[in-house]
Amino acid sequence: MSILVFIPMYNCAQQIPRVLDQLRDPRIAKLIDGVVCVDNRSTDGTAEAAEAALADLPLPSRTLLRNDDNYGLGGSHKVAINFARDNGFTHLIVLHGDDQGSIIDIAAHLENGTYENCDFLMGARFMRGSQLQGYSALRTIANRVFNMIFSVVSGKRLYDLGSGLNLFRVSAFQDDFHLKFADDLTFNYYLILGVVAYKHRVTFFPLTWREDDQISNAKLSKMGFQILRLLGARIMSKRKFLQSDHRAVARGSYPSTQIGHWTE
Repeated sequence: MSILVFIPMYNCAQQIPRVLDQLRDPRIAKLIDGVVCVDNRSTDGTAEAAEAALADLPLPSRTLLRNDDNYGLGGSHKVAINFARDNGFTHLIVLHGDDQGSIIDIAAHLENGTYENCDFLMGARFMRGSQLQGYSALRTIANRVFNMIFSVVSGKRLYDLGSGLNLFRVSAFQDDFHLKFADDLTFNYYLILGVVAYKHRVTFFPLTWREDDQISNAKLSKMGFQILRLLGARIMSKRKFLQSDHRAVARGSYPSTQIGHWTE
């Protein structure tokens, strides 16, 4: 097993050093084999802050990529999945660069081998045992409602539709079922519906989630309408939903440029 941590970044220069510092924890460092930071054309010095933090991080492999275009959060996921496949990693941990989640929450599942028995190990902010800090009541209620709706539509109990801490088995993407899912912030909603529809093994785990100095790129009302539209498409035809291209731009590839690479 070879585990890569993927950190998507967009205008999080203030937070990314803290996120990368999480990987210095000896308990975490011994469980992972590398990290790839994917900068989605940030304008605030995020890439420079990540480069400085990566240079002396005690991990065997550290890579910094910049997307050749603004692909969105979903597009950055596709860049990282391709990178993991091309470099022989078996598992990909997603840890968002805005420092809302804590990678230590997944440590026990790596240590006891839970991740080996599933294809998708998903962090769940609204599962029993999770802790939310600074999360508004309105957003909590909205998320719980959508969790219930998605659970009914998909036919599986879903505790979160897409948090910032997840683990994917890289081979689960071998048929590229994810490529036509939206590249924007709704990518995770498409992904969870696809994961269930294609009968991948999915397990949820509780986590700690906090909001303090982060700047959200999601507008609640806009996201709500987007989620309702994609749900409507899924309800109308499961087959068509899975086969259709949901991207605003149908890209043939997602090229990125390597800014830095360090090895021990």
